[in-house]
Amino acid sequence: MKSRIFMYLFIFSALAFIFQYVNSKNILDKYEKDIKQFKATIKTQEKTITELEDQNFELNYFNIDRNDNALDYFIAQGYDVDELIVAIKEGLYDTNHYEGEDHPIVPFVSMTGSKLLINKIRIVNHKWILANFTDGEYWGEIFVKYDIDENNDLKYKLVEYFMYPKIG
Repeated sequence: MKSRIFMYLFIFSALAFIFQYVNSKNILDKYEKDIKQFKATIKTQEKTITELEDQNFELNYFNIDRNDNALDYFIAQGYDVDELIVAIKEGLYDTNHYEGEDHPIVPFVSMTGSKLLINKIRIVNHKWILANFTDGEYWGEIFVKYDIDENNDLKYKLVEYFMYPKIG
């Protein structure tokens, strides 16, 4: 009788062990599959990140923030570069506060009755600015040269401009 009980316990233990082994193997196989998928996803995302970083570098190439020569020029003149960049942008945006129909920088008159406003600015280097403008319906771009005079006043000079034709 005791030997039967031990035999049944042995069979039960063997079945429990086999169940545990199969279940653990299935879990490990699933984890391995998930890890492989995760590694593949990481590799794809790393490639995408690298491509986006390269693209971002290209997009920001003509930007004063990435132009060490232009920044060094201002530093050599004794300017706080961060404050100066803000002042240059704000000075150009301040030209949007004008009376009448003529914008002080943009050489067009609004065709919609709204004011022409400069709405995006890119400071290219220590001398040039690119900006776009709109009256809400028509859009254009300007190329502006800027200087800082002996009184530390910013002076803007329009160099080139165009307005996109209305399509449709």
